[in-house]
Amino acid sequence: MSIVKSKLLSQLSKNYPNFLKKDLEKFINIILKEIKDTLKRGERVEFRGFGIFSSKIQKARISRNPKTGEKVNTPAKKTIHFKMSKEMFNKLNNEKE
Repeated sequence: MSIVKSKLLSQLSKNYPNFLKKDLEKFINIILKEIKDTLKRGERVEFRGFGIFSSKIQKARISRNPKTGEKVNTPAKKTIHFKMSKEMFNKLNNEKE
């Protein structure tokens, strides 16, 4: 199951009925924007007990088109790396801490 912003918003509005839905949506948008901006700057985002998001630079390389076998130059690009916390790892694997 994946979660989309609209499902997250409806879940938050159920759990916190005293907040207006539009205020919760602004809150979610601000958090996501800050995460994006931080990753763009090359810094990391850490959520204690959940994990760390960081951006890494993937080097330029020569790759192959799998359909034709032709060599293709792939430019350098930024990618997002996620490392889960030990607490999250233990919860996912039903291990006691």
